[in-house]
Amino acid sequence: MALVELITEDVVKVPLVSLEKSGVVRELIQILKDANKIQETQPVIDAIMERESKGSTGLEKGIAVPHAKCTQVKALTVAVGISPEGIDFQALDGKPSQIFFLLLAPPDQSGPHIAALSEIAKITRSDAFMRTMKNSISPAEVVELFRE
Repeated sequence: MALVELITEDVVKVPLVSLEKSGVVRELIQILKDANKIQETQPVIDAIMERESKGSTGLEKGIAVPHAKCTQVKALTVAVGISPEGIDFQALDGKPSQIFFLLLAPPDQSGPHIAALSEIAKITRSDAFMRTMKNSISPAEVVELFRE
């Protein structure tokens, strides 16, 4: 399944209210719970934070892709958040992260997880796309941007 098909208004939060890394993770996971994509938040938080302890998923150009494999999902699941001010996510370039793609995949499914990471890498190469996304003011705008 293509990433664009997974990004719906109910899994997008604009703007994020959290001001620190663990808060952003919790906020994105709560979005998934509210959208009935997961039943329990704590095992997912634990899986994401365990992955983060091995090395930050804060990339460059204001992008972070916290991700983990966990038994709480049966298929690739995504949440998207935007923090216009940015937060310290220990990114590779040392700059604040503004755009967050939280990915969850079942432990026995590597393919969709890898494909989604690849798709995110491709999408985020476009400076114009990223600028527009950072300036989005609603989940509907983010979804429309991905559908174009």
